[in-house]
Amino acid sequence: MTQLLFDLIKSMAVVAVAARLLVMETSLFSRLTSRRLQKKYKLLLIVFFGLLSLSGTYLGIYIHGAYANIRAIGAVIGGLLGGPLVGFSAGLIGGLHRYFLGGFTAVACALSTTLAGLIGGLVYYYRSYDKISLLESFVLGVLIESLEMLLVAYLSQPFYEAVELVKIIALPMITSNALGIMLFINVLHNNQKKRQELLALQSYKALKIANQTISYLRDGLNYDSALETARIILKITEVNAVSITDREKILAHCGMGEDHHQAGEAMITRATKEVLKTARLTVAASKEEVGCPVKNCTLKSAVIAPLKHNNDVIGVIKLYKDQEDSITEVDIELARGISRLLSTQLQISNLEKQAQLTTEMELKALQAQINPHFLFNALNTISSFCRTNPQAARGLLIKLAKFFRQTLKENKGSVTLQEELRSTSYYIEIEKARFGSKLEIEIEIADELLNCQMPPFVLQPVVENAIKHGFANKTDLGKITMTAERAEHNLLIYVQDNGAGIPAEYIKNILQPGYGQDCGIGISNANQRIQKICGTEYGIDIDSQVGQGTIVKIKLPLKVN
Repeated sequence: MTQLLFDLIKSMAVVAVAARLLVMETSLFSRLTSRRLQKKYKLLLIVFFGLLSLSGTYLGIYIHGAYANIRAIGAVIGGLLGGPLVGFSAGLIGGLHRYFLGGFTAVACALSTTLAGLIGGLVYYYRSYDKISLLESFVLGVLIESLEMLLVAYLSQPFYEAVELVKIIALPMITSNALGIMLFINVLHNNQKKRQELLALQSYKALKIANQTISYLRDGLNYDSALETARIILKITEVNAVSITDREKILAHCGMGEDHHQAGEAMITRATKEVLKTARLTVAASKEEVGCPVKNCTLKSAVIAPLKHNNDVIGVIKLYKDQEDSITEVDIELARGISRLLSTQLQISNLEKQAQLTTEMELKALQAQINPHFLFNALNTISSFCRTNPQAARGLLIKLAKFFRQTLKENKGSVTLQEELRSTSYYIEIEKARFGSKLEIEIEIADELLNCQMPPFVLQPVVENAIKHGFANKTDLGKITMTAERAEHNLLIYVQDNGAGIPAEYIKNILQPGYGQDCGIGISNANQRIQKICGTEYGIDIDSQVGQGTIVKIKLPLKVN
């Protein structure tokens, strides 16, 4: 019995080889173990494990008119990988072969082998091969082989010979088949672990690529950004060439084939055109499938992934190799990961541009709202000075010109606090000419804060709102005080007036977008721009008491020029 067990265990070397052959080609193995198995791959599994089950008979030992064998291994593993149909069919192949070999245990062995595959297939629905533990796989093998021993004992005739046979072969067969199933599962587990490690490495590479390319893709997909991106991908990955295209032409190509795959030229490979058409990742496994018309092209396989924006294909990224059939599942996952990350970066870049354009349009809209009535009032004031004080009128015209030159020139993303105060001062000087001694402005800001960065055209709307609404019906002195302070990593600017104040029911709404037609438009616009540029934790806060005045606090991130 010991020698029989030893001989059967030696035969399991074939099982180990079969397991290694199955997992050797990772991309094929991935398709074979998919839960949505295609018919052709189911057929391939049936043939593979059917032959493995069949060979288990020949690898066995002929004893007492029967075979001590490892036939159940192929049938059970086939079921665990492919489900009931695969397991049953693989077991049936091994079982029918055993039946036609004859012998008094032929029927029992044929039936038990078929049942073994079916049981493995049923387990597939509850514990997939990558979830079943080694102990569970061993116990499964013990149970299945124990069932076979029972069938051999009760279905084989003469009964006493069957019982004697079972006494001899039961322990060796149960042990060897259970160990064989466990061995096969262990090989699959190790392959799965290695595959996950490789995918994790490729994910790391994809993230590294995304991190290094983000600065180049801020301006979208163009010749320069595509070239830098292709260079980074080629450096980090192990492919032979990288190409990036838009929908019509090559934007960049780095690596092999640079002599004829050149930026600016129309796309020449059929595979690329197919991806642009179908929007699906494609693998070109041979030079013919790559479809490059240049005869001496060294690029013989590729994985091509679409670059998308809002589900529309805007280009492709191609990873080339110089050997046919060399694109692995890991390469595919890497290409898929890179294309998704780059597509996301391009979409974010587009959203940032739209946000920037929106902010610029809001600023221009604010200028369009404020400038007309300010211009009307300023011109009336200047007109009144033309007769009484021409020199003052001239000075006001100069300040008015500077104010409009400042506000109408091309908008910058940010200005210093000093520039913002200078722009606001032009407006204040003109308003002081209107109000005379009834308007007083104090600016108490430390020099060290004057170089701090801030969005443009923020202070002027706040000051205008104080003058226009706070002092509209005021008969005594109207005073506005502007101060600033550093608060950890923030810059706080305060604009305080002693005007009429704002009713409490209006304060909570005054900063809402589009609120009112004549009150708070400038402030709400400025608040929205601050939050879009700096973040929602920044913006404008208003504290006001009717009859006592208003304090407007502007919170900004502390950025020094």
